[in-house]
Amino acid sequence: MPDSSRIPATTPATAGDVQAAVRALLPELAERAPTCDERGSLGAETMDALVATGVFRLLQPARYGGLEADPRYFADAVREIAGACVSTGWVTAVLGVHPWQLGLFDDRAQHEVWGDGPDVLICSSYAPVGTLTPVDGGYRLSGRWRFASGCGYASWAVLGAMAVDGTGRPVDFLSLLVPHTDYTIVPVWDVVGLRGTASDDLVVEDVFVPAHRVIRNYEQAQLRGPGQRVNPGPLYRMPFATVFTTAVTSPLVGGAAGCYEHYLTTMRDRVRRSLGGGRFAEDGFVQAAVARAASELDAAALQLDRNLGEVYAHARDDEPIPLRTRLRVRRDQVRAAERAVEAIDLLFKTAGGSSLGRGNRVERTWRDVHAGSVHVANDVERGLALFGRGEFGLPVEDNLV
Repeated sequence: MPDSSRIPATTPATAGDVQAAVRALLPELAERAPTCDERGSLGAETMDALVATGVFRLLQPARYGGLEADPRYFADAVREIAGACVSTGWVTAVLGVHPWQLGLFDDRAQHEVWGDGPDVLICSSYAPVGTLTPVDGGYRLSGRWRFASGCGYASWAVLGAMAVDGTGRPVDFLSLLVPHTDYTIVPVWDVVGLRGTASDDLVVEDVFVPAHRVIRNYEQAQLRGPGQRVNPGPLYRMPFATVFTTAVTSPLVGGAAGCYEHYLTTMRDRVRRSLGGGRFAEDGFVQAAVARAASELDAAALQLDRNLGEVYAHARDDEPIPLRTRLRVRRDQVRAAERAVEAIDLLFKTAGGSSLGRGNRVERTWRDVHAGSVHVANDVERGLALFGRGEFGLPVEDNLV
């Protein structure tokens, strides 16, 4: 968890201030990126600095010290941070989106988390692997969850579980808010990419979760929930499938974009030692690859921002969000993940043998972007199939729409 004694007493007051603070931090994050990858975690110094920028308050309710900002500020901040270090961008995205989700919970849950201060962080693992037993006033919960990114810095976790009827048949998908005193972190994270995210396992053994710390995923998808009664702003009338999925795609786009700029700088004056020599920058095949990579990254960022802005405008104007818009959001979001992979593959391939050395910026980003692309929210074919069903007028039932 962040060390509050090392965090400045004041944090940026506007989304623009957060943006400036994040940009000032980028050189430090880039310098620490190799260590983050080798160590397998961000480190307290980085986490404290991120908290101090105010980036985790961008989507937090104003009632609890948040900025309740236009979500495009958050997506932009995540992309910039990931451009310096993809693991740091990923953790920022995941921990930074949960203040938004907590705003959908019962106000009693919000007060439990933020009642003593606004800089409390929340991790998650949404897979419905928890065992639930209904009891008076709530549930007893047990289970083991994987991939809880940044859990070592969080004081609470949102965990998924499936409610069952008397015959054991699943009847509802729930998300439950659990304090760190009720779960154990099992350090298991040793992977090929996003190594610095420390996405370890969480274990819960028969703890009580009161009903006010539980939310139905169906209610989230239908834009209904107890938190919207106390947080009526447009940010909390946006679908989970827009806010969360964009959050876990933005680090891939930002990471590839940051590597693209690094690639241009390092390859500009490089001279080939094979294929007849000559400068890389004068090779027509390299030039075409650069154009393709730049186009993919531009398209990804532009579509993500366009969709966030359009959905936010619907919510601000208290208008229904058309299903076709929701489906387009998913289409463009998974394509953004695919475009980031295509862009980093182009850079990796054209950089030649110099991209193979362990710790090389291109190699590290290539690993990180590919690792992030396997997240369930970045499943390209599934997201595209949903859009295709909608275009043909077929029924679409999916919590990530």
